[in-house]
Amino acid sequence: MMHTVKLSAQEMRKTSVVTIGGVLIAISVVLSFFKVPLGPTLQISFASLPIAAGGMLFGPFVGAVIGFVSDLLGFIVRPNGFFFPGFTLNAILIGVFYGFFFYKRKVTLLNVILSSLLVTLVINLGLTTLWLSMMYGDAFIVLLGARVLKNVLLFPIDTALLFMILKVMEDLRHRFKIS
Repeated sequence: MMHTVKLSAQEMRKTSVVTIGGVLIAISVVLSFFKVPLGPTLQISFASLPIAAGGMLFGPFVGAVIGFVSDLLGFIVRPNGFFFPGFTLNAILIGVFYGFFFYKRKVTLLNVILSSLLVTLVINLGLTTLWLSMMYGDAFIVLLGARVLKNVLLFPIDTALLFMILKVMEDLRHRFKIS
């Protein structure tokens, strides 16, 4: 595991990685503008897809950097309420999780389902619900109910989109010898 992080950190020395990472950050920031609110504590967003692609292409370290910078820039460019570092941690962990699942590995439907399930359980249902509970003072279990329903409904859509995007990125990685 540490070897994977070390290899990923070494990727940051390459100009192409910094360039592609910057493009993925820009895409993530733009996608963060297009959120569908479902209530005061629920929304749909696809801003994490470029972070997942960065983790897949360049590993968990670079994925974490892309997640960190994407979240901070997204907040600076378009602040929505006050800054809460828990959401930045979520973005970092998305890059890390997908980096560990897909860096220098073949993208399979099973791995996409497993990685999406991990992100859904740990980040979307666990950490995000905890952050919202801390921010708004609502009971964790009360917030969790609506969040479970939303995530169950969106899981197949998120997983299908992620699979398609990662397969395209895998093809580009081989075609252009990225990483």
